Amino acid sequence: MRKFWDNAATESASESSLALGAAAGGGENGSSQLPGQLPVPVSLQIGNVTIAPATVLAPMAGVTDTVFRRFIRNLGGCGLIMTEFTSADGVLRAKDKKAKRYLHFYEDEHPISAQLFGSDPQVMADAARIVEDLGFDLVDLNLGCPAKKVVKCNGGSGLLRDLPRIRGIFEAVRAAVKIPFTVKFRIGWNDSEVVCVELAKMAEDCGLCAVALHARTREQGYSGTARWEWIAAIKDAVSIPVIGNGDIRSPEDACAMVARTGCDGVMIGRMAPSNPWIFRQIEQYNTWIKNAGGTSDRSTTPPYTQPSEMDRYEMIRTYFRMLIEEELPDAPGKMKQFASWFTHGVPGGAALRKSIYDAKAAPEILGQVENFFEQRLALSAEAVP
Repeated sequence: MRKFWDNAATESASESSLALGAAAGGGENGSSQLPGQLPVPVSLQIGNVTIAPATVLAPMAGVTDTVFRRFIRNLGGCGLIMTEFTSADGVLRAKDKKAKRYLHFYEDEHPISAQLFGSDPQVMADAARIVEDLGFDLVDLNLGCPAKKVVKCNGGSGLLRDLPRIRGIFEAVRAAVKIPFTVKFRIGWNDSEVVCVELAKMAEDCGLCAVALHARTREQGYSGTARWEWIAAIKDAVSIPVIGNGDIRSPEDACAMVARTGCDGVMIGRMAPSNPWIFRQIEQYNTWIKNAGGTSDRSTTPPYTQPSEMDRYEMIRTYFRMLIEEELPDAPGKMKQFASWFTHGVPGGAALRKSIYDAKAAPEILGQVENFFEQRLALSAEAVP
C-alpha cells in the first residue's frame, strides 16, 4: 500500500441563490425564484479515467491532505479528490519533506489527482513524471492560487499574464506523461485582463484532457460573486470536459451551475470543510431533481439528509481519530483549525471551541469533543418523557 486553506465563509442556501441569481442576470436583487436545475452528471470522463459522480474536491492548501481526502471519500458522493497544491521545485528536491507529505496517499483514494504549481516548463515536466511514477491517476496544473507568495514566484494565477509560458508548460508536461493532464485556472488577472476562454482553447490545442475554472479573477481573490457566465463561455469554446468551480454552497447551487453553464462536472472547495456531507447531499438531490423534472419550489423541504447532532459528533470524532492515527505532527493544529467549521451550528459550540483551543495535545482535544457531546446527548435522553 503506497502512503504518500482561506477561511470557509458559511452562508445559507437562500443567500447563495440570491447572489447567484444576480450573477446570472436575475436582476439587481437576484431572482425571486430558484433557477431551473439539472442534475450533476452521473459521470465524467477525463482521458482514460472515469470520475463518478462528476463531483470534485478542490485542492486546498492546508486542507486536502490524505486524512481529509479519505474522510470525504468515506462520506460518499465525491468522484475525484485532489492533493494540496504542491511546488514542482519541491517535488524535485529529495529532501523536501513538505512536498513528500503532500504527495502521500493510500490506494483507497483512487481516482486521485496531484496538483502542481511552478513556472519552469522543464521542472514542471520532471515533477509530473514523478507524480505519474507514484501512481497518481491525473496531474493538474495550478493557475488559480491568488496568494502573494505564490504569485511573486510567477506561480498560480501569476502566470495568467504570461500565456506563452503557460503554453510551454502545457507542451512540456503533456509530452512527459501519459496520465491525463488537466488545468485549473481563474478568469484572468483582473476584469481588464480576462484570458480564460483563450487559455481553455490553448489547453485543448496542447492535448490537455479537461479544464476547471474558478469563475473569479485573481484580483477578486475569494470575494464577490463567481461569474458563471465564463464557465458557459468556455464550455461553448472547447470540446474537452469543463469543470465549474465557485459559489457552490448547496446541492441546489451545484445543479443550478450545471443548468446555467452546461459544465460537465462541479468542483467544491471552501464549502467542503464546513459541510463535509455536501457531496452525498448532491447525490440525493440529483435523484430528486430527476424525478421532479428539473424544477424546484422554494417552499419544498430540501430533499437531502441534514446531519443530526449525533451525525456531527460522529463526523468530528472520526476525523480527529483519523488525524491521530496518521500521526501527523500538526494534528493538534488541524483539529483546532477544523473545529470552527465542524462545530458551526452546534448549540453550545462556542464553549466546545474554547476548550479545544485551550487544549494542547491531540488526544486531549478528542477527549474534549467526546465529553461535550456525551453530556449533551445524556441531557437530551433525560429530557425525553
